[in-house]
Amino acid sequence: MLTPKENTHQHTRVSLLLEQISADARSTASWTGRPVFDAAVMSALELVPRHAFVPDRDKALAYANRPLSIGHGQTISQPYIVALMTVLLELEPSHRVLEVGTGCGYQTAILAELVDQVFTIEVVSELAAKAKEKLNYLGYNTIDFRTGNGREGWLEKAPFQAILVTAASGSIPLALVDQLDLGGRMVIPIGSQEGTQNLVVLVKNETGDVTKKEVLPVSFVPLV
Repeated sequence: MLTPKENTHQHTRVSLLLEQISADARSTASWTGRPVFDAAVMSALELVPRHAFVPDRDKALAYANRPLSIGHGQTISQPYIVALMTVLLELEPSHRVLEVGTGCGYQTAILAELVDQVFTIEVVSELAAKAKEKLNYLGYNTIDFRTGNGREGWLEKAPFQAILVTAASGSIPLALVDQLDLGGRMVIPIGSQEGTQNLVVLVKNETGDVTKKEVLPVSFVPLV
């Protein structure tokens, strides 16, 4: 348990991070069209303890607006990018969300603060186990976990009103498009798996047609 002094320090670090995210939102608005992020998403970022998801060696950097290594060639994403991708999903509480790439579970927790049901897939079994243990410990009990190939989605649980892919793919996985509900949205980094990609939003309209919009240059680890 944190002391009062530690609580004050923690609150200050979180407040500064939220200010930095808001500043980044304004500076990238010409690309994203989102100069102000949704209050519900910002509240989720305030509530989820990012320090609980980073390795002990990086606790001091837990609230820096930057990605951090979590081992196995994977990262916990920059908080601004976590916020942006979540905003682009345009979530509602009743949505069923598929996350491809659980990683350390931080983005999973953000989603669980916003919707009633999250389904998350991680290919690295050690990361999947650690994330499940951490999220269960923190009281997130509306998350279904799966270890396996996220490109194939989770057909048994489809359709999903939102799909979030947290690693870079050279192309859009068709299985995920098929599992996206009518009116649903998918956010995914598309492009070279080395270097930079484009953050893409796909929207499936009520007749099943899919539109694609490139939002912002990003850099993600490969989807494997």
